[in-house]
Amino acid sequence: MTIKILIPKMVLFFSFLIISSAYGQQLGRRAQWEAKIQAPQKNSPGAEILSIDKNSPLEKAGLWPRDIIIKVDDVDIINDETWTEATYGLRAFKSTTIEAVRAGQLLHVEVQFNPTPREVHEDIETHYEEVTSPYNITQRVIITRPKNPVNTGAIVLIGGLSCTSIETYPGRNGNWARVIRDLVEKSGMIVLRIEKPGVGDSEGDCSKSDFLTDLAGYRSAIKLLKSKPYIDPSKIVVYGSSMGSALAPVLANEFNLAGVISDGVFFKTWFEHMLEIERRLLEMKGNSEEEIAKKLNDYYIPLYYGMLIQKKTFKEVTDAYPALAEYNYHSSEHMYGRPVTYYQQLQDFDLAKAWENIRVPVRIMRGTNDWIMSAFDNKMIIDVLKKNGHTDHILYEYEGLDHWNTIHKTPKDSFEGKDGIWEDNISMQLIKWASEIIKNLNSEQFNN
Repeated sequence: MTIKILIPKMVLFFSFLIISSAYGQQLGRRAQWEAKIQAPQKNSPGAEILSIDKNSPLEKAGLWPRDIIIKVDDVDIINDETWTEATYGLRAFKSTTIEAVRAGQLLHVEVQFNPTPREVHEDIETHYEEVTSPYNITQRVIITRPKNPVNTGAIVLIGGLSCTSIETYPGRNGNWARVIRDLVEKSGMIVLRIEKPGVGDSEGDCSKSDFLTDLAGYRSAIKLLKSKPYIDPSKIVVYGSSMGSALAPVLANEFNLAGVISDGVFFKTWFEHMLEIERRLLEMKGNSEEEIAKKLNDYYIPLYYGMLIQKKTFKEVTDAYPALAEYNYHSSEHMYGRPVTYYQQLQDFDLAKAWENIRVPVRIMRGTNDWIMSAFDNKMIIDVLKKNGHTDHILYEYEGLDHWNTIHKTPKDSFEGKDGIWEDNISMQLIKWASEIIKNLNSEQFNN
């Protein structure tokens, strides 16, 4: 005889919560150096301590300014990339072994770092959660929920390609942090963010994580968000910045999201993109048109063709063609802190197809002083949308804005790192678009 046991749905729900709790929150909390440290300089290993915060773990361990850190746990500090790896790997509440040199003498100390304070927002619940992608990397997810929501929608934030945290922990400054903070505090919407592998509390190593691994993490985070009982899965907007802006339509199509907001987007292949960047850089450095054409033909086209099309490392390319080494400012196997495999996978990924297939509202913001992404790419997206019958799209060209959310007089001022200014409307424009997309969606559902 078969006996059927009926378990109420509510019991199953709470059982799920208990199971999730038992298996969740495995990530350790990130830590900070609590010191000013100079990363390894070119052709010189070791990171020099410039100053140390009073009563910090480094000071208590006996380290001094001018000491040179040469090893952190099992990471030898030989260049900027290994220093970044060691820094992102710092974890609180565990013993970290540091080897340093002082006046030619080797020091060996054990340090237990303090946790980085978690972000706090007034009248907003901040939930630190985690997801594990199919690549078996567990990543930090942050979900913020207004206690008194004024909007029933949600925003998924997808950042750029760099190994920059999406967390606005206390003391963090910068215009990108301002954008994130405004989205969380001023939108009245639920906001989801995910740290890349090796960034923040996430497992992995960002300097080794490739494009497909990043994409898998974003997909896992969106699945988590859509599973939440407090989320209406039909009212999620994706906002992407820089590289994230090109991924926004990909994720919107895959997960049937309500709208796309892109900020600092590109459209063409990465090979084309890099050649356009090199052209703009040569122009800003004062090269003549004849010099630009020659350097592109003789050096930059072969360099990026070898890396992106032939799937070689920069070292393999320059070893085969030594004349290219002078023009390669990337390291042997990395570009902008990410491995060459990241860009090789990106080169083969059809981002343009996602724009062809998009059907939901599209909002694009481009700064007129953005020298990273071309104006023509943005116009190409609009042309593709129109050609495919898309009717709800806006391209807003923000006067003076550069690629890093800063207002400058010219693109060259941004390129040269001159001080720019912040305008509140940078983030408020994004919030306005997200709110309008959800509001229009609510109106359509009401009318139906």
